Amino acid sequence: MSRQKAPAKTNAARILDDLGVAYSMVTCRVDESDLSAETAAKLLDLPLEMVYKTILLKGDPLGLMEACLPAGTELDLKALAKAASQRSVSLVPLKDLFPLTGYQRGGCSPLGGRRHFPVFLHEAATNLDKMAINAGARGIMLVLSPTDFIAATQATLAKVARPKA
Repeated sequence: MSRQKAPAKTNAARILDDLGVAYSMVTCRVDESDLSAETAAKLLDLPLEMVYKTILLKGDPLGLMEACLPAGTELDLKALAKAASQRSVSLVPLKDLFPLTGYQRGGCSPLGGRRHFPVFLHEAATNLDKMAINAGARGIMLVLSPTDFIAATQATLAKVARPKA
């Protein structure tokens, strides 16, 4: 296991503090060549289904939104569009991620960004006692209950992921 001592608070952690949400922070080394949630789960010695990745998307006509789905799955664009009542959804170009969120690839969190976007959480999270989500910096994860995550982000539960092909 390659967990490290938790760092100073991130904006996402400060938001949880302000809300009185119980959480822990875990860290792992960052592999710049593989910033995937699957690699983070392995480095943290956590089950894939517990580690959630955040993806920024653009809906038509809603605009920007975030989808949170477990490692080991892929986003189902059609299912997300249906859940968000959108004609279509598409990935935001990587070059636009930092200007829109203040986060870099591999460090995107649904909490503490430049703006709050609607969050769609894959429904399987409700089967977990705890989930891990990025804290807003590469290699730093917040571990909290799905119920607290939903309350903190005002997330909508939906089936937005499918197993990787």
